[in-house]
Amino acid sequence: MDLNIDFKEKFESRHISPDSPETSQMLATVAAGSLDELISQTVPQQIRLKQPLNLPAPKSEFDYLNSLKQTASKNKVFKSFIGQGYYDTVTPPVILRNIFENPGWYTQYTPYQAEISQGRLQALLNFQTMVIDLTGMEIANASLLDEGTAAAEAMFMQFSLRTNKSANVFFVSEDLFPQTIDILKTRSAPFGIELQIGNHQTAELNDSMFGAIVQYPAGNGEVHDYSDFAASAHEKGIKLTVVADILSLCLLTPPGEWGADIVVGSTQRFGIPMGFGGPHAAYFATREEYKRSMPGRIIGVTIDSAGNYALRMALQTREQHIRRDKATSNICTAQALLAIMAGMYAAWHGPQGLKTIAKRTHGLAVLLSDALQSLGYKQLNTSYFDTIRFEAGNIAGPLHAEALNNEMNLHYDGSVVSVSLDETTSLDEVTTIIRFFAKVKGKSIHDVDLDGLKQGIQATIPAALERQTEYLAHPVFNTHHSEHEMLRYIKSLEAKDLSLCHSMIPLGSCTMKLNATTEMIPVTWPEFSKIHPFAPTDQVGGYMQVIDELNKWLSAITGFASMSFQPNAGAQGEYAGLMVIRAYHADRGESHRNVALIPSSAHGTNPASAAMAGMKIVVVKCDSNGNIDVTDLKARAEEFKDTLSCLMVTYPSTHGVFEESIIEICQIIHQNGGQVYMDGANMNAQVGLTSPATIGADVCHLNLHKTFCIPHGGGGPGVGPIGVAQHLVKYLPGHSVVDISKEKSIPAVSAAPWGSASILLISHAYIAMMGAEGLTNATKYAILNANYIKSRLESHYPVLYTGSQGRCAHEMILDCRAFKHFGIEVTDIAKRLMDYGFHAPTVSFPVAGTLMVEPTESEPKHELDRFCDALIAIREEISDVESGKADKINNPLKNAPHTAHVITDDTWDKPYSRQQAVFPLAYVAERKFWPSVGRVNDTHGDRTLICSCPPIEEYAEA
Repeated sequence: MDLNIDFKEKFESRHISPDSPETSQMLATVAAGSLDELISQTVPQQIRLKQPLNLPAPKSEFDYLNSLKQTASKNKVFKSFIGQGYYDTVTPPVILRNIFENPGWYTQYTPYQAEISQGRLQALLNFQTMVIDLTGMEIANASLLDEGTAAAEAMFMQFSLRTNKSANVFFVSEDLFPQTIDILKTRSAPFGIELQIGNHQTAELNDSMFGAIVQYPAGNGEVHDYSDFAASAHEKGIKLTVVADILSLCLLTPPGEWGADIVVGSTQRFGIPMGFGGPHAAYFATREEYKRSMPGRIIGVTIDSAGNYALRMALQTREQHIRRDKATSNICTAQALLAIMAGMYAAWHGPQGLKTIAKRTHGLAVLLSDALQSLGYKQLNTSYFDTIRFEAGNIAGPLHAEALNNEMNLHYDGSVVSVSLDETTSLDEVTTIIRFFAKVKGKSIHDVDLDGLKQGIQATIPAALERQTEYLAHPVFNTHHSEHEMLRYIKSLEAKDLSLCHSMIPLGSCTMKLNATTEMIPVTWPEFSKIHPFAPTDQVGGYMQVIDELNKWLSAITGFASMSFQPNAGAQGEYAGLMVIRAYHADRGESHRNVALIPSSAHGTNPASAAMAGMKIVVVKCDSNGNIDVTDLKARAEEFKDTLSCLMVTYPSTHGVFEESIIEICQIIHQNGGQVYMDGANMNAQVGLTSPATIGADVCHLNLHKTFCIPHGGGGPGVGPIGVAQHLVKYLPGHSVVDISKEKSIPAVSAAPWGSASILLISHAYIAMMGAEGLTNATKYAILNANYIKSRLESHYPVLYTGSQGRCAHEMILDCRAFKHFGIEVTDIAKRLMDYGFHAPTVSFPVAGTLMVEPTESEPKHELDRFCDALIAIREEISDVESGKADKINNPLKNAPHTAHVITDDTWDKPYSRQQAVFPLAYVAERKFWPSVGRVNDTHGDRTLICSCPPIEEYAEA
């Protein structure tokens, strides 16, 4: 017996799929003698790292979870009564297990391919319907990133809609949450928007104002009647945004009924854990007339090729790609997974259940207020929903100490103590609070007639603000209240969606890789999920350790000095990075530097983010090989040398190539006074082989939901931290509530100090278990898998761009434009792939009429072969059309995808067999994925835009 024991199981072999025999076979196909030889032919030698990454030795999955448990124990899970936009909540177990913890939901991609996304599209339509009903507005989107950034989006939408183009003042109620005001400061600066922060009751509205924003209930808990303020604003042509607490709207008159033009907020209270700040789905609702200016994604109702009910993303779904620097938002990632959970929470509880939760929360707040007033405390809120405030004077300190002794966190603002109640608050907890408030006054709980107070609870909401209109009347919110019904509903939607559970999702630039179960498990641990983002620092030692370690590891990977984890999406990272560059120039007395050079091949959010940062975009040409035209770059840099702010560059390029002139490119920018911003979308081809700092970049964002394994969740959550060189560290985003500010920090870019902190655990786990060698090997195998696909497909589909030695990086572009000459569009190929069981690669980006393919390191050879076999078979079908063997209109590509309904219909009028339609290759029959609808009619949906669940009659008929 051989006792040469391997004492440590390596997670690397679980994450990277190709084994040694498969590696040898693939290397033979790509004509490389070894993996290192392939890498040397792909990654320019001058940018290769000289040393391995400086990271700790990798842990096994078992060891990692054990060590993280120890780290988690450093977080103190005190009961939170802090409020300020974050509340404890109960995630219904049926939703927790079957959505939040289910890879069938969290590994889905953004639903651009509607025919295999009907489940999550329906769930998001439910979310939109919920928001429309509760806010009293006419149209809503499918979620934004958080409440603060949603408010900022509303401000900019109001600014864009203003009729008086000289109006540049935005009134901000001083009662907004401070983190929201902080973000408004950040977003307003580049556009010269002047914020007038004050009391809405005494504000003098005038013609210089284009918009106003108030909070409902106010940040201090008071419930104001804003109807007169809204009327006054409209008289002056001022549009009004209301930041509204979603749970309170079950009891309060919705803003849409008293004059709001836009309503935004967070749906965190609907079953989403606090998670130290996120991820949480914000909502955005407005009037129908503003639908084309609304940021984010909108799910709309349409029909499929058979005339049946179908859903898809509508209107400006990819608006930032099309309009680029003219876009009204740079939003790319939403919070789809969390929005889906919030919508399901509403379906689970229904209108009566939600009202019960709201009434219980309010009732306990009234009981607590009455009890504390009977003890002699002065309550400062006359009308409130869940938050009461007391003037504590010189006993605020003793109250703070007693709260901590009882493992409770209250909110303190000088001598004012606030208590915010939530769904999880119990009568026993209210009694405990009364007890220690009494103790500080030298009294006892027996000095309070609690039984009498319970009998006489009266709502404090003014009659004029009591909600009269019904909400959530649609069957979807009145059907699934038993667990059997809800479980089956969730599973029925899940079955309509293709995810990584079914097959590879080979999307270029989107890096749909393994989201390992071990990485996901800690996210729902209470030590991480139940922590308030404004909890005292001595209670969050576990989070601080994870964030500090991740900061060090990502800094080592990027070569930068430090990271900010605040940006909660990739485009947010772009914006944050550019705002840091902007602050750097201003601090040096060069605030006039406002020109951003952007290659023509850039991701659409690049120019959109630059525009939002107040920069002037100058496009740099690309050459015939897809590389940046260095001559043109140099000419533009010299032309604008006095005003040059930065270059935005993606590396490897958006065309899937390591440009060999990248160091020279960065030097040109620096020589002309600019900074280099590197878009980190393609870091999956860099980690361990090169780095942003090595090529000469000054700042980059990282898509943790791509390279570092946070799942896409059907279109979000995303996380987009930025790394910066030493000279930029002091400008990284600060925060108005939690002191994380550097010497010269820009204001916040997201609501929570560390963004979507709870899912940083996923990337922490990935790096800790992979280690330096594992991460480097992951990059090598991503490049091998891509070149293997290239070698198999390039005789069937032209590969548009390659490096000097004929290699692609981690992705490639397949040119399908020639097929258009005989009627086949790239969309036809995308839809036909569904019949073969695959999600399409990225369609028509960055080049129209192409497919951008990225396999990642997580896919085994046999899955790569299945995908290649499918595309080769489709190419043969295209050849049949080209030769005239198949009809130009009535063929498998034009009719794709084929549904079970179509294939089992009594009539079959196609000139090809049913088998060719749905089982075109032998392997398809073994695990057939059936698209639930035929090809979706986008034009019909945009022509008759419906963005909420159809009327009951139509629903029943469907």
